[in-house]
Amino acid sequence: MLSWLQGHFRTVSSYQLPASSFSFWCLGLLAISLFISSCKSTGRGDAPSIFSSDQTADAAKTVVSANEDLTKIKVLYKENEGKREEIKKALETDDAATVKKLADDVVGLINDGYNNAQDAVDKLEQAQEMQINDDYREYLRLKEESLKSEMEAFDSYRQAARTLRDNYDPKNSAMREKVKEDFKNRVENYRKLMEEARDYSNRANEIAKDALQKQQGQ
Repeated sequence: MLSWLQGHFRTVSSYQLPASSFSFWCLGLLAISLFISSCKSTGRGDAPSIFSSDQTADAAKTVVSANEDLTKIKVLYKENEGKREEIKKALETDDAATVKKLADDVVGLINDGYNNAQDAVDKLEQAQEMQINDDYREYLRLKEESLKSEMEAFDSYRQAARTLRDNYDPKNSAMREKVKEDFKNRVENYRKLMEEARDYSNRANEIAKDALQKQQGQ
C-alpha cells in the first residue's frame, strides 16, 4: 500500500502522492524520551511510587520497534515515488501496457508494505496496554489512529490501481472514461483519509509539545 504509499495519486493527470505520506506516522524519539522523563502517573489512577510497576521504558522499546516497521515502509515507497508521475504520463498518452504495468507495480508495493504497517499498529496497541503515563497513552492512541487512517487511504489507492490494471482500455472509450472516473473518485477518497490521518498525527504532536512545555516549566 503505501505512500506510493508514504506521504501520497489527483485526477489521473493531476493527482499526486505526497512525497512522503508515511512521514507523519513516525513516532518521534524525542517525544518518547520526554514522556519517560516527565511521567507523573501510571495511567491507572495513582501517581507512581517506588513500588509502582511503571512500564514507560518498556513501552518506549515497543514503540521504537514500531518505528522500525514504519521506516521499512518509508524506504519501500520512497524508492517508488516516481511511479505516480509515470502513471500520469502513461494515461495522458493512452499507453495501456505501461498503465497496467505501473498499476500492478503499485498494487505489489502496497501489498508488501501492508504487513509492516499492521505490525506497527499491533505494537502501538501493545504499548498502550502497559502501565504508562496517561498523556503518553493518548499520544500513542492518536498515532495509531493516524496510521490506521493511512492504511485505509492506501487501501483505497490500491483498489484504484487494481481498476487501472484490470480494466483500462484506451480503445474502448466508454470503459476508458469509466475507469478514469473511478480512479479519480478513489484517489479523492484517498486524499480525504490522508488529511484525517494528518489531523490525528498533529493532535498527537500537540500532546508531546505540551509535555515538553510542562517539563521545562518544572
